[in-house]
Formats: sequence, C-alpha cells, structure tokens
Amino acid sequence: MIDDLWYKNAVIYNLHVGTFMDSNGDGVGDFEGLSRRLDYLSGLGVTCLWLQPFQPTPNLDNGYDVSDYYGVDPRFGTLGDFVDFANQAKQRGMKIVVDLVVNHTSNQHPWFKSARSDKSSKYRDWYVWSKKRPRDYKRGMVFTGVQQETWTYDKVAHEWYFHRFYNFQPDLNTENPAVRTEIQRIMGFWLELGVSGFRLDAVPFIIEARHPGRSPSPHYEYLSEMRDFLQWREGDAIILGEANVLPQENKKYFGAQDDRMHMMFNFYVNQHVFYALASADIRPLVRALEETRTIPEYAQWASFLRNHDELDLGRLTREQREIVYKRFGPSERMQLYGRGIRRRLAPMLGNRPQIELAYSLLFSLPGSPVLRYGDEIGMGDNLRLKERWSVRTPMQWSDEPHGGFSTADKTVLPVIDKGVWSYKRINIEAQRRDNDSMLNWIERMIRLRKECPEFGWGTYQVLHTGSPSVLAIRYDWRNNSMLTLHNFDEKAHSIALDSQAAGNERLANVLAGEHSNAQSDGKHRIVLEGYGYRWYRVGGLGHILRREKY
Repeated sequence: MIDDLWYKNAVIYNLHVGTFMDSNGDGVGDFEGLSRRLDYLSGLGVTCLWLQPFQPTPNLDNGYDVSDYYGVDPRFGTLGDFVDFANQAKQRGMKIVVDLVVNHTSNQHPWFKSARSDKSSKYRDWYVWSKKRPRDYKRGMVFTGVQQETWTYDKVAHEWYFHRFYNFQPDLNTENPAVRTEIQRIMGFWLELGVSGFRLDAVPFIIEARHPGRSPSPHYEYLSEMRDFLQWREGDAIILGEANVLPQENKKYFGAQDDRMHMMFNFYVNQHVFYALASADIRPLVRALEETRTIPEYAQWASFLRNHDELDLGRLTREQREIVYKRFGPSERMQLYGRGIRRRLAPMLGNRPQIELAYSLLFSLPGSPVLRYGDEIGMGDNLRLKERWSVRTPMQWSDEPHGGFSTADKTVLPVIDKGVWSYKRINIEAQRRDNDSMLNWIERMIRLRKECPEFGWGTYQVLHTGSPSVLAIRYDWRNNSMLTLHNFDEKAHSIALDSQAAGNERLANVLAGEHSNAQSDGKHRIVLEGYGYRWYRVGGLGHILRREKY
C-alpha cells in the first residue's frame, strides 16, 4: 500500500504549457517544447507535473473556460503531442496531474450552445437556470470588484443562468446524474492517456447544489463517488483538491473514512505563513498548523507559497491582512479582489535571505511541496497586465530575445524585459553557471527534501522556543526524526530547546557542518541569524543510514 502512495513525498511543479517553452516559433508554448524541457525538470528533482488547462478554449480566463474536454488546444499541439509528452515524462519517473475544470464550462461549449437554444435539448438541465431573476443574483461572486453578478440573463434561452465565476463560464449542474457520468468519461479519457491524477478546480462549488432563491447546500458524497471511480480505473491515481475552507471542514473533503480527496492545498497554513513572513510573529501560524494537523492516514496536504492565482488572504483577520498588505502589497495595483495580492514571491519578499527562509519552510512543512514555474530562479511579475495575468509571464530560459522562450516577434504574454526582473538578469542559463544561484540552491534543497520522508510521512510537534519569531517543528517517522528551525525575524534570535523535547542530545545539521550538542543543563542553545533556518537530524547523521526502506 505504501508504495502506491507516491503523492505522500512528491515534489510537484506547476506550469502552463502556453508560457513554458515554444518549439515552433509561433509565440505560444506547446507540448513539444515542454517535452524538450523534461530533462531540466527531472534534473531539478521534480517528481510530479501539475498542468493548468490545455484543452480547447476561447481563452478568456487562461484556459479555465473549457470548450472541449476531450482535446488539446491547437495552440499547444495535438493529442498525439500530449501522448508523446506523457510517455517521455513516464520514462523519467514523473507523474502528471492535470486540471479538471468541471464547475463550469465556456459559454462557447457545444453543451451550453445547445442548452440555451432549445428547451428540449438534453443539455438544458446540464446547467442551472431560473425563469426569473433570483433575489440573490449579486451574491457569492468570486472576483469581487471585477465580476458584477452570479446570475446573467440569456437572450436566446430567455432565462437566467448561474455562474459562480465570470458570466462566460456557466456552471454545470452536478446534481444531474448525466453530468456526473460525463465527468467520469472525461476522467477516464485522460487516465487512459497517461495522467496520474487531477487537480480538481473550485471543489466547494462543484459539490454545491444551487437553486434559485435558496441557500446552496454541499453534496460531499459526490467526492466519494469521484474517488470510487478513480480508484477503480487507476489504483494509484489521485485527486488534488482546491478547497479554500476552514480547518473544521477539512474532514468533509478528505472523508472521515479516507474516501474522498487524496490531497488538498493547505490554504489556511499558506495565508498564516505570509502573515508570519510579514510580521515576524509565528503564533497564528502555530495555531494554523495545530488546526490542520488531523487528517486521514492516507491523505496529504499540498504545501505551497505562490501559485497561478492571487495570494488569497481571505482567512486572515482584517488587521492581519492589512499587515501583509503593508509589507508585501502596499500599492492598490498590487492587490486584487479585496482579499489578495497579485505578485510573485521574489518581488514580494525582495531579499535572498527571506526568500531562502520561505522555501526552506515550504520544503519542510507537513505535506508535499508545490513549486510554481519560474520561482526556482526568482522570476518577477508584470503588474501592467490585468488581474492574475501579472504572475503568468513566459519562462525565462536565457538572455536571448524573449528570454529564450520563443523566436517569434510577439509572445502569448510579454516576457519581462526591463528592470531587476528582466530575463537579461534572471534566467536559467545564467543561474546554471553560478553555484550560489537561486536555481542551484533550490535544486540542492529539493534533493535534500526527498531524502527526508519524515516531512511527508511523519507526525509532527511544534516545540516551544521561547521566541515569538522562531518556529521549531519536530517530525517522527519509523524511528527517525527531523527537527527544523525557522527565524521569521530580520534580527538574530537565540533559543533554548530541551534535549528531551528535541529528541536527543545530539542534533546533526544536514544543511551545514554546524551540529548541536546538548549542554550540561540538558538544553540545546542555538543562535539563528536574521531569517536563519536549520534542518537537524535527531541523533546524528548515522540515523539516516539505518533508516528503514520506505
């Protein structure tokens, strides 16, 4: 059973095919270009690729407005190109997880076109309709300040249709058994082509039963239905859920019997990480770690810093959110939807020591780490682009025109070519040659992370450090233990750890030669520089040689 749980210790890399590598010079990334870069990703240490939508689309929402679930958008290649890519990834031992966007379709999808044009169409009930404008037609908007309503009148259908997101993304009626059957066909199709799982987009809205004038009610059992189908078709395939919910709701999504989602993004911890980074106060983060501790045995958290969307701060208090805004997004043009920040990690943090601290934390948080393409070299953002497009600029491979991404005169999105974040200053080719570069540091950290399965498999305990700025976490798994320390303050802190709580009189630093031995009073006294971090193997490095097979 353990050998099947590959996701428990995975290193996941998120990318969009269209902005990763262009092979044919048309300005848009494609599957052939991605295939050519698999050796780079394998060398980095990536074990799983998470691909954002690549199916045919009008592309009004970065591909999340799907118009055909069974194809590849011609800009990215063909189904044959995808199959070739999947085969090459498999040869390198990499799993593939793809976005499953079934909360809504594009309004250009043939299903919706048929549904709106004919009341007797079999697709009419595949969407959510109302003959009258619902009283709550302005409630529940996801993109506050940009989106105007959640019910829109359709002049062809002569009815109102529901859309949790933009009005060109009508919601599917997942209460309809025919819709659920079709979703199973979609999953089965991509599983047959080599996919190892699905990142389920907008999970709370997929399971939401929506009727005009009535409060929505969640149908959690649908997640069990999806899980059952997935395990029947491909035993080790997974569902990675995007569900930004409160900790008390986690069990409903994982399933009390471990029978729903395999993985969930830990949004709650993520938001409190950024509060800690902004304030140097770890106490809310410690509470978040405690509140998200209990999950089913075979479930897993997906830990992350930044992704393709805004940095959502909606779970913080207003005061906490203002502190994060002040530190990382002080200008209104850096903020989004009244709740988040639309910047990449490197420009937000702004200095190498804090960036290293953040990634050291990411790689050692409970769960499996998720990296966003380009963050391994500290790519910047383009705030001149609207909404979330600011963090979706093309990959910067070299100092050649367009960052080596494409030979075209114009690219799908402009490559960052000015200022400190320009591809001329920040690119993979240059960082490969620099032993002290961000890229080489990230590669070393990934290699070390894969040698420490305690983070993915073990139980953890937050230890008292005596400092409100230093986080200490001890992990235990199969008679092996790790201890990590992270100082969120720019100032140095001295801490004292009880050797019994730490686990041993000797702590071996796996990042450097600076080990710690308990003093005569039974305490480990350790000084962490500003933004300092340590990974210790409890009991010395000899323990790693005696570790059981996993």
